[in-house]
Amino acid sequence: MSAPQLVVHRDKELMAQAAAARLITRIVDAQSARGSASVVLTGGRNGNGLLAALSSAPARDAIDWSRLDLWWGDERYLPDGDPERNVTQAREALLDSVPLDPARVHAMPASDGPFGSDVEAAAASYAAELAAAAGPEDHASVPSFDVLMLGVGPDTHVASLFPELPAVRETERTVVGVHGAPKPPPTRISLTLPAIRAAREVWLLAAGEDKAKAAAVALSGAGEVQAPAAGAYGRSRTLWLLDAAAASELPRSLHPPASA
Repeated sequence: MSAPQLVVHRDKELMAQAAAARLITRIVDAQSARGSASVVLTGGRNGNGLLAALSSAPARDAIDWSRLDLWWGDERYLPDGDPERNVTQAREALLDSVPLDPARVHAMPASDGPFGSDVEAAAASYAAELAAAAGPEDHASVPSFDVLMLGVGPDTHVASLFPELPAVRETERTVVGVHGAPKPPPTRISLTLPAIRAAREVWLLAAGEDKAKAAAVALSGAGEVQAPAAGAYGRSRTLWLLDAAAASELPRSLHPPASA
């Protein structure tokens, strides 16, 4: 478990640009060290904002896109191509404009795929795909992701792990089907906290006044069942990337100087 580090930016645009630059560096370093890199993407306005900033970043071509594995932390269980799916939004923001290896883009199953309405079977399939990609050096039945990104919801949810719901209590499985999510659509697939914690680095993204209370709660000692973001941490680094609005309710003891 790594203690959270905080970086606070002036506004969400600057946060997205700085996070994109940070991600480029992290991917290039991983590729230099091991030949490839593995990143878990997140949806939502902050995740998509980061991808859009990465798409327009001058240094984006420093990445060898053919040696990058992309995974997702969660997905809305909707038909393939649905505009609400995280993978659809990621393709529009970035993925369709860079030379990725399609075999290394690991989208979560869609509701019109082979599993139909059986979201549990779809989740088990994704867990098997993760396990197949894990090596003997990895710490769980998932790869040791270089960076796993999570958006923080106003209710402190991360991925599709919502406060008090069964998925946030899962301790064995790496991927679960989510039923009755309080944020539509109600049926989703999500990594669990054990899978999240296998990552080398976990980055939590929060921008906007509506995220201020969630950030303050999660960083002030709340339990992970009540505040799932509090249970999301990496093996070597846990990084909270915030804008000034999202950091506005943090205790002064946690509030670092603005970085930009």
